[in-house]
Amino acid sequence: MKFILAYIRRDEWSPYIAGILLGIVGVLAVWLSDSLLGASGAFENIAGLIGKNVAPDLFDNLYFNYIMPPGITWSVILLVGVFFGGLIGAATSGTLKWGKKDAANSDEQWKAIFGRQTWKRWLIAFVGAIILEYAAGIAGGCTSGLAISGGMLLAPAAFLFIAGMFASGIVTAMLIYRKRY
Repeated sequence: MKFILAYIRRDEWSPYIAGILLGIVGVLAVWLSDSLLGASGAFENIAGLIGKNVAPDLFDNLYFNYIMPPGITWSVILLVGVFFGGLIGAATSGTLKWGKKDAANSDEQWKAIFGRQTWKRWLIAFVGAIILEYAAGIAGGCTSGLAISGGMLLAPAAFLFIAGMFASGIVTAMLIYRKRY
């Protein structure tokens, strides 16, 4: 038991152990909730929930009535769990920087590329997240939905997505960092 607690508190885990645990979580998710892992739809469920209350006529359409119904869905619960799980993981490993001065994107590499202003790095991260969420909607799911759950099901689309994700990541890194790292 002491070994397990010590391992949980480490900064980094073995990718093999993390992969095995993720596989177990994926199987448990299907078994216990009859749902696959996937969180990008949660943002659309929340947007629909807010939109139905703010502008009901605008959100009374095929997409929000049948395809992505508004409400507290499995994806929303999963998203909240991922957030708090990450928070607990960072707190137990001693790497949580919440509320500390310049904790957001404070890596020196980020500062060298995007500037020393914290607001600028937050803005870039926020815009990047919006682009990622939009792209996930176009692709039909996010990394957890397409790559992890689709990979567990051996869906060909999952492997195409993974290849595309790595290829676009390499191209993006080359464009942004220009051989500096």
